[in-house]
Amino acid sequence: YVVGDASESELREYVGERLPQYMVPSAVITLDALPLTVNGKLDRKALPAPEYVSGGGRGPATVQEEILCQAFAEILRLPAVGVDDDFFALGGHSLLATRLVGPSATYNIPIGVRLTGALDQHALEDALRDVLERHEVLRTVFAVADGEPYQRILPVEESGFALTVTDVSPEDVDAAVAEAARCAFDLAEEIPVRARLFQVGRDEHVLMLVVHHIAGDGWSMGPLARDVSMAYGARCVGRAPGWAPLPVQYADYVLWQQEVFGSEEDPQSVLSRQVEFWREALAGAPEELTLPFDRTRPAVASHRGGRVRFVLPAEVHQGLTGLARESGASLFMVVQAAWAALLTRLGAGTDVPIGSPIAGRTDQSLDDLVGMFVNMLVLRTDTSGDPSFRELIARVKESDLAAFAHQDVPFERLVEELNPTRSMARHPLFQVVLSFQNNRPARLEMAGLRGSAAHAQSTTAKYDLALYMEEREEGIAGALEYALDVFDAGTAERLVGWFGRLLEGLVADPDVRVGGVEFVGEGERGLVLGWAGVG
Repeated sequence: YVVGDASESELREYVGERLPQYMVPSAVITLDALPLTVNGKLDRKALPAPEYVSGGGRGPATVQEEILCQAFAEILRLPAVGVDDDFFALGGHSLLATRLVGPSATYNIPIGVRLTGALDQHALEDALRDVLERHEVLRTVFAVADGEPYQRILPVEESGFALTVTDVSPEDVDAAVAEAARCAFDLAEEIPVRARLFQVGRDEHVLMLVVHHIAGDGWSMGPLARDVSMAYGARCVGRAPGWAPLPVQYADYVLWQQEVFGSEEDPQSVLSRQVEFWREALAGAPEELTLPFDRTRPAVASHRGGRVRFVLPAEVHQGLTGLARESGASLFMVVQAAWAALLTRLGAGTDVPIGSPIAGRTDQSLDDLVGMFVNMLVLRTDTSGDPSFRELIARVKESDLAAFAHQDVPFERLVEELNPTRSMARHPLFQVVLSFQNNRPARLEMAGLRGSAAHAQSTTAKYDLALYMEEREEGIAGALEYALDVFDAGTAERLVGWFGRLLEGLVADPDVRVGGVEFVGEGERGLVLGWAGVG
């Protein structure tokens, strides 16, 4: 979009001399003036849409390329798209990208439980229907009209929900559980929850509930499990569950949120003020971290992943907790400082944006509700100057508190406002995540049955690296999720070992410079120095 009288050919020549070919715009639209919002910013929604934006590059040369070009053109509502055209430059965004990919298991939340005892299958299915009736979001489909998504809440009897029962041999049950966790949802047509019951023996079953992230978060699994347990107990004795009605439903929360935060067109609204904070807080932040990859990032992320699980020793947990107390910081902040220190030591630089989920349940009335309340914050961590660990914790505390005070801007809106370079290969604004859980784990406690967890091995990864930590009574359990596109399992295992040894060193001497902590063996030193660009 250009204001001026230069011709399209002149503009293409000018831009082509200064940018690589793939960044040369595929369409030029001349305007008398750029449309502005009431607070003087560019009003992107008011920009006229190009009638035809194909870059005129080479056409498809293979059947696969032809199919892909047709899919891109259909999703972008264009007559044609060339092989070398850029999806985001043609008006693509995250919602359209999700539709283009089609359904996947990347955003599934599975709950699995092994049940021993006499199970009443009819009571269980009735109980699950009770829970769908109680939580509207579990029977909501997310259709698209005129390019915009909208919610449609279905009655339970029209939702298509059913408990699928399958006979499985003991030796095949783990594979069946893993397959159930990988189910894909078509959210425009299907409700975001599935239930499968695997019958392993007369008195042995495995129940798998899979909820799509659009309708739930980690906290939601607690009320969901509790409500299923309560409803099953009631149905086993022939009555409906006697729970108190929920004070609000998820759709009520969404409307309330829109009312409280106001419009982005109003410069005095909560939303506008918080966007301005993030615009300043993230100015100049790196769009992509340099990480110790084993191979070059592919053009489109596959989201295939693996996990390495670990447990921190009790003395490390105690040391971290004591250090947090001395610093007036949270345990999360202390772990974040250590995580950023490790990434810096491995060559990520001294400006480390880390994504972190925040619960988003700011009112007690939301505690018992199933829904997607979590928001992602970008916590920019400054490790420059080789500070001591205590100093780094103080920096993290200051920046995190400011971020938490401006946590209400939905991450998708933040990306739209900041408009970073978009790519199908990586996550925008951050590629590394830290998540710290201290809420009670979800447990299905079914009347007359003994239950134990049935875990499905994670095979997806939303980010390059995601460190999940969970504080329990017996200590801290953790898992490092890694993208198979760029990391080998051996590298992920080394990262976990290094992080553990780094924590031990920092706890032993919090006044040590973060650059001076030894965490690698002699045989690994050359590898780390190579990643960090030293020697």
